[in-house]
Amino acid sequence: MSGVVRDQDVDIDLGQLVRAVWARRLRILTITLVGAGVAFAGAKIMSPQYRSETRVLIEPRAPAFASTQQVNDAGAGPLMDELNIASQVQLLQSADLLKKVINDLKLYNLPEFDDAANGSAMASILVKLHLKKNPLENPPEERVIDAFVERLQVYQVPGSRVIGISFTSKDPKLAAAIPNAMANVYLSTQSGAKLDSNSEATRWLEPEIEGLRRKVSEAEKKVAEYRTSHGLLQTNGTTTFPAQQLNDISAELTRVRGDKANAEARAQAVRNALSSGEASDTLPDIMSSQAIQRLKATESGLQSQISDLQTSLLNSHPRLKSLRAQLSDIRGQIRQETQKILASIENESKVADLRASELERQSATVQANSARAGEDEVGLNALEREATAQRQLLETYLVRYREAASRADSNSSPADARIVSKAIEPVDPYFPKVVPIVVVAAVATLIMSAIITMLAELFSGRALRPVDASPEAVEAEAVAEETDVPQAAPIAAIARKPVQPSMLAVVADEEHRVEDVTAADEAAEDDNEFSIASVADYLSDSRAPLAIAISPTGDDGSAATVSLTRMLADAGHRVILIDMTGSGFPTELMAEDQGAPGVTDLLCGEAAFGDTIHGDRLSDAHLIPQGRSDVRRAMRGVDRLSLLLDALAAAYDLVVVECGSADVAGVSRLTRSRDVEIILSLPELEETIFVALMTEFQAAGYERVVLMSGGDGAEQRLGRAA
Repeated sequence: MSGVVRDQDVDIDLGQLVRAVWARRLRILTITLVGAGVAFAGAKIMSPQYRSETRVLIEPRAPAFASTQQVNDAGAGPLMDELNIASQVQLLQSADLLKKVINDLKLYNLPEFDDAANGSAMASILVKLHLKKNPLENPPEERVIDAFVERLQVYQVPGSRVIGISFTSKDPKLAAAIPNAMANVYLSTQSGAKLDSNSEATRWLEPEIEGLRRKVSEAEKKVAEYRTSHGLLQTNGTTTFPAQQLNDISAELTRVRGDKANAEARAQAVRNALSSGEASDTLPDIMSSQAIQRLKATESGLQSQISDLQTSLLNSHPRLKSLRAQLSDIRGQIRQETQKILASIENESKVADLRASELERQSATVQANSARAGEDEVGLNALEREATAQRQLLETYLVRYREAASRADSNSSPADARIVSKAIEPVDPYFPKVVPIVVVAAVATLIMSAIITMLAELFSGRALRPVDASPEAVEAEAVAEETDVPQAAPIAAIARKPVQPSMLAVVADEEHRVEDVTAADEAAEDDNEFSIASVADYLSDSRAPLAIAISPTGDDGSAATVSLTRMLADAGHRVILIDMTGSGFPTELMAEDQGAPGVTDLLCGEAAFGDTIHGDRLSDAHLIPQGRSDVRRAMRGVDRLSLLLDALAAAYDLVVVECGSADVAGVSRLTRSRDVEIILSLPELEETIFVALMTEFQAAGYERVVLMSGGDGAEQRLGRAA
């Protein structure tokens, strides 16, 4: 790749891609115009296809003379169901219906529906090579149907009971005629099916009606015979004779009892008048007597004469005495006549009493007969119900028979569907659409040309640029490749080359270790490659999310690790330090609260994960301090520290674990198979300690070991073992 050093991280230069496309704009535009022209020519060469559509509404329909009840019954049928609409869609695509339309329109004479008869040369070649079945082997009718079905589309309009019938043809007249013909054939088929149903109904109802008539006649005959045999004759159509007789006797008994009470009251009134000596001429029975009225008139005349004569004659005059004797005789007659009237009234009361007694006897007899008639009416009601049911069924069958017969005779059975939109002859072709085809082809050609140009630029290497490449790093790598000799390199170059053969040579054997380290120290004195800053630069370029810091000499090494962490944070990296030392010296340097919860509290389950993360008091770095819990008890749950490191590695750019003077076994248990950087923090380089540690880590399989050496004002160098 041009401009890119081997094994160097690269990125895509979007600006170069855009510039490459813009530089070739005339070529891309020319290709786009050519593509649009080809699409335009192809669209013009294609035969135009026309499409038209007929829409049919599925709804229950009845003849104009049908009753309202019949219309309601038809509307309550299953025509509203979605499955029935789908069934009608399938019926419109049935072979019988298609054959009828094809025969009616004589489509078998049109070349459009039999391409096999005029096959192309390519098709003939494929048939001869047995790569394609010979279409002429199929019957002509089947070929026409296949071509017809390919151009036909029948579907249900979503959310409605409307079925659309669309057809595509090269002839616009035919595109409109076929959907209309299909709709008409469908309606006639539906109407014919209903007429057939009416004819079948009449044929089935005729013998059923004859049988029902016989059953009704027999049932009514049984009812009449039962009435006669049990004396349950009806008087007014609803009441039997015993019941009517009982009603009459009850009414007459009530009337007679009323007459008796009235006669007794009248007789008592007459008695009271006679016993008290009161005038009885005020009583209705006495005043209504003709004899009493005549006697009263005579008495009144005599009293008038006596009153007139007393004015001229003395009381002892014979004339007055004669008149008084006549008056006394008249009054006696009145009393006698009153006694007769009283006796007559008493006789009426006695007669009413006798009549009431007789009616009560008759009522008891009739009640007994009515009770027996009620028991007989149970059987009569059962026979009447049976006769009524048979009669109602017969009447229903007769109504349905008359309706079916009238429809069959008049051929009036409209289909349960109607055309709501007829197909019209289309003006514009359905396919091809020249303008959309040209536009789509031009846009596609433009996009493809630009993509091909970008790919060519990428494969040539001109659109690739190195990531964070410095001139020193590129020069050092070039020198290393040319000489093929291990040498000291700047930290940025070492980050890209994780394996340093020179460090492997340092630990190759026990006799040359000290000499190699001394040579490395002398070669790097002027470059200052083992300093904290160099290690920070190295870790910045490293992709390992975890760095384990080992401080064999104690707190002075831990202090260097704290400086390294702060330097990384000042460089803008998200970094966190975990204090796993025994002395807790990093916590003393970084934490504001020396008693804050830390890693031991987390491992013992005495603190939450979020409560153990604290900020550094002098930088933007974060810290997980040593904690306040017992270290030995915490180390029992050290296996859970692996989960902690995974969570922190996902949140931070780098996780630094300061382990103090830890051994290789403890580090191996902590890191396991992770991608990890091992930092040996030795402010004062001690060759024996360094060589021993390098040997142990190499034996444990760690390929990347970084030496961080030097103190305030001392030289700091970096070494790696690969």
